[in-house]
Amino acid sequence: MTDRASLPPAVYLLGLTIFSLVTAEFMVAGIMPALAAEFSVSLAQVGNLIAFYALGMALGGPPVTMLLISRGVRNKHALLGLLAAYVLAGVLGAVATQYEVLLFARVLMGITSSACLGLCMTLCASLVPVQQRGRAIAVVLAGLMMSPVAGVPMINLVEHSFGWRASAWVIVALSMLCTLLVAACLKQDPADGQPALSRQWAALRNPSLWGAYLTSGLIIGATFAGFSYITPILIEEVGVRPSHVAPLLALYGVANLLGNMVVGRVADRHTFAALGWGLLLLMAAMAGFALAGGQVWLNLICFLAIGLTGVALNPAMVARVMKAAEPGALVNALHTSIITGGLALGSWAGGQAIDAGLGLRSPLWVGAAMAAVGLLSLARPLLAPAPLAKPCA
Repeated sequence: MTDRASLPPAVYLLGLTIFSLVTAEFMVAGIMPALAAEFSVSLAQVGNLIAFYALGMALGGPPVTMLLISRGVRNKHALLGLLAAYVLAGVLGAVATQYEVLLFARVLMGITSSACLGLCMTLCASLVPVQQRGRAIAVVLAGLMMSPVAGVPMINLVEHSFGWRASAWVIVALSMLCTLLVAACLKQDPADGQPALSRQWAALRNPSLWGAYLTSGLIIGATFAGFSYITPILIEEVGVRPSHVAPLLALYGVANLLGNMVVGRVADRHTFAALGWGLLLLMAAMAGFALAGGQVWLNLICFLAIGLTGVALNPAMVARVMKAAEPGALVNALHTSIITGGLALGSWAGGQAIDAGLGLRSPLWVGAAMAAVGLLSLARPLLAPAPLAKPCA
């Protein structure tokens, strides 16, 4: 394999699957007023539809994955079953007439989404040679990057034209399409099975793996500490017109895609260098954004620089985990949960800084601090690289 075109088509299918899952996760942000009016609830309660989805991902994914492993379910069959459950939960949300029902549906979607993401990473790793995993993961994770660029704006457009239920049905249709394509196009490898649960559980006793988890959680936490509040920062602090926020967010998404492509190219051979330089850029961009004052051009450069790193470091994050332990479903599901937990922690900490009266830009300092801690988490493996873990299979 010497170029992207030589990657198996199934890799791109897994990317589409992740695109549909992540679009569903963040779709609420684009249709908040409509949901608040429909269910007669506050915007904070609508925000809980995102928070509880993330909670389902963080707490529900690993137990579901462990259950599937203990039952000996093959990866393809497990992914198909989870996607089918995801579709049913999406249907429940689309027809919900009570807020509590919609909230319950979102929790179910979060639980199945987390397990699906872990399986997508595992299947991707099994489709390509070890030395190509970083590039393949970058393609799969491009689905995640495309969500804010294309998925969320698409959902917003559908909601404005046909109502929020139509946008919910679009998610159902896209998820169903992915389910059918996985069933028809993803080949069943005779060796496509999970190592015994006891072996995968033993892999979690690897300190290098937990070091990788810690760095991943800090990267995403640092990113979302600032990004969660980016709209009010851009409007109230930078002076951006509200009508210009959406195009800027699209540019941010493009920066995510570019960063993801670059990191994906170097993640296999230069994993720690990619993480280290990426965290350094993230820390500098966050601090620069916090200090930019009324210099619009500097604010926007720092904003786009955050897009080039942060979430775009996903291929290197995954490559480090896969070097620390064989990429079984439990390892990947737990990685997804910790990333989600980092997102929640960063967003919460940024909000606490604002509530403490430290100013609207204070979440950017929180992000810079978390990125600095992330850099420190790389110190030991860089000074004394740990040997590759033995396969758990």
